[in-house]
Amino acid sequence: MHGRLSVHSVTFLGMPLAEQHSVWRELGLTRLSLIDSQLAEPGLAQLVAREGYTVDTVYHLFESGAGLSRVIGSAAAVGARVVYMLTGGRGELGWEQAAERFSAAIAPCIDEARQAGVVLAIENASALYADIHFAHTLRDTVTLAEMAGVAVCIDLFHCWAEADLGGLLERALPRTVQIQLSDYVLGDRALPGRAVPGDGAIPIEPFVRQALAGGYAHGFDLELIGPRIEAEGRVEAVRRGCETISTMLERLDA
Repeated sequence: MHGRLSVHSVTFLGMPLAEQHSVWRELGLTRLSLIDSQLAEPGLAQLVAREGYTVDTVYHLFESGAGLSRVIGSAAAVGARVVYMLTGGRGELGWEQAAERFSAAIAPCIDEARQAGVVLAIENASALYADIHFAHTLRDTVTLAEMAGVAVCIDLFHCWAEADLGGLLERALPRTVQIQLSDYVLGDRALPGRAVPGDGAIPIEPFVRQALAGGYAHGFDLELIGPRIEAEGRVEAVRRGCETISTMLERLDA
């Protein structure tokens, strides 16, 4: 398995930690992509230390500075590199007002995270998640990250069809600390609609090639959820996805 790969723990949502560990070990994964609630699981820190795992990212749904501060502390305790966020919803606020509110709310946590050795980031996510997020396009996500002084996690599934994707990636790369990969089969209306890389229409390889050529030095995270993944079986779908992306990265690295 390529050393830059991780598999988002949402893929295994509901699976006990010991069982997830068995899957990680079976697949040869060394990087972990966790959900903030997992940081409180008994035995996680010991497992990470004993097995030599690297906690690459931790997902957090932002609600308050106090909550983010607690996650930063817990993430630092297991050596996590990045805490990336959904912003919380904007309610009746306009986009600019919501961006200003979010930026002000996380401002006290930025120095705290820096001192703890943790990078804060936000990701792009579909407007279908507007109740918990307001940075829906990659362009808006980069704009918000620039305003708030944080980094970017790019979820290709949610931005692959945007205009001037290459230009957006070029703008985002200096702030990009994680890239999430999955695929989409044209015509699929079954949410969340993700497919194993290589099964659909997303131009994954050109995007990854540009990122690497632009100096991107961090990891690639597979987020595989939805009816297609469940129908195939989560572990088998992840195995195929890891093999496809590992082969791609080896080819592009060469």
